[in-house]
Amino acid sequence: MKLKQLEGLVGDLQQFSNPKVELEQYPTGPHIASRMLFTAENSFGDVSNKVVADFGCGCGTLGAAAALLGAEHVIGIDVDSQALEIASLNAEDLELDIDYIQCDIRNLVWKGQAVDTIVMNPPFGTRKRGADMDFLFNALKVASEAVYSLHKTSTRDHVRRAALRDFNASGAEVLCELRYDVPQLYKFHKKKEVDIAVDLWRFVPKK
Repeated sequence: MKLKQLEGLVGDLQQFSNPKVELEQYPTGPHIASRMLFTAENSFGDVSNKVVADFGCGCGTLGAAAALLGAEHVIGIDVDSQALEIASLNAEDLELDIDYIQCDIRNLVWKGQAVDTIVMNPPFGTRKRGADMDFLFNALKVASEAVYSLHKTSTRDHVRRAALRDFNASGAEVLCELRYDVPQLYKFHKKKEVDIAVDLWRFVPKK
């Protein structure tokens, strides 16, 4: 599947109608989602025929992109039941077979199918300090091959240091820097849209 086709398909997905600020719920735009998964597959072979989990899946954009690129099995995990309902409807609309689990990532004890690759757009940790690191810590415990994640560029040194020193990663590479468009979703947003610089990371867990 070509990049433009993938971007078009995920661009039609339903997004949050009533996002929860405490969960830092922002939609992962089709531009970023398609490039994230396209890079994971075409540069590293981490999607096709792999078991892929989408941590904090929200409305299911990243997981849907993984399924469209030929993942063997996709699992979406989120704490919010309403988000999971939207994700499930999105999967149905695209005729994708994706399993969804309601769970707080911080309390996750993984005993299910072995996961090759984890993709995620975690909370940036602006409302709940360290939320992004909680996601990364747990992702590196579960994934066997790779973790793809978005983090604010301003936290780059901290993320790399934590991944390699504290979270048992054997590799932590910034693949590219992207512009994340945050729409005006909440009352405290003064502007219609804000651009945030984010890094697309690929982490490799120690075997």
